Amino acid sequence: MTPGLLGALLAALAYGAATVLQAVGVRRAGALPVGTPLFARVRAGWPYAAGLALDGLGFLASVAALRTLPLFLVESAVAASIAVTAVLSVLVLHVRLGATEVVALVAIGAGLTGLALTAAEGPAVRPGPSAPWWLLAAAALVGALLVIGAVDRDRGRGAVVLSIAAGLGFGGVGVAARLLEVPSPVWALATDATAWALVGHAALATVAYGLALSRGRVTTVAALTFATETVVPAVIGLVALGDHVVSGHAPAAGVAFAVTLGGCIALAGRAEPTGPATPSDGVQTTPPARQDVSQQP
Repeated sequence: MTPGLLGALLAALAYGAATVLQAVGVRRAGALPVGTPLFARVRAGWPYAAGLALDGLGFLASVAALRTLPLFLVESAVAASIAVTAVLSVLVLHVRLGATEVVALVAIGAGLTGLALTAAEGPAVRPGPSAPWWLLAAAALVGALLVIGAVDRDRGRGAVVLSIAAGLGFGGVGVAARLLEVPSPVWALATDATAWALVGHAALATVAYGLALSRGRVTTVAALTFATETVVPAVIGLVALGDHVVSGHAPAAGVAFAVTLGGCIALAGRAEPTGPATPSDGVQTTPPARQDVSQQP
């Protein structure tokens, strides 16, 4: 396994495990009686902090993977972290997966395998000195969508706009990471426009995703965000950054990408907040990455 593929796999594992740890931390802290001292709450919720650390590790791993792997593969692997969450939720949170979720898990595994076999490794093509400014302009667009969605009085429509903003923001993080060149000395990043674009996209996407979850259904928000953050960077990589597949394998790569994305959206579309199953729930499922904490009371 190449270092790039190893980084993509590590990112998926880290993001998926982080979601489960954060869910466990919130459950433990939420189960404490009213009036529990702050220190006791922090101690009980330590898995949440561990989950945040894993999120950081996952981000670094994805950035490392993007040094040599195309966006369509790395972004698909990051989206597939929901499959890791699903499997770990069965083992740790004792949730049950229905037939649809099992099929989606198999599809994600098969799709990622196909992408790994067909993706051509190599650094991104530098599109020119204006690329960082285009990234900053894209961040401004995400910010505008964030404001539009936040002030929209129609909560459902606002949630859709915010979900798309979150997907574009998370996708912008991937594109910026693909283009980012780490200078020497490293603190020169403080004046790097691409680095600032990456930070801006990350911050805006996180806020947009949280607001979207507070306004719309988890299933809609997760599916729209997953689709946007996976498809848009993949297209940009293929069109502008020189990402490509092994010669003669474009149809197979297209099918693998569609199968992976479909599996991720299927899992997201079946997701509900974690919690004890009720008779009306039927089968309890696991939440998609990035949303578990927002759904807790």
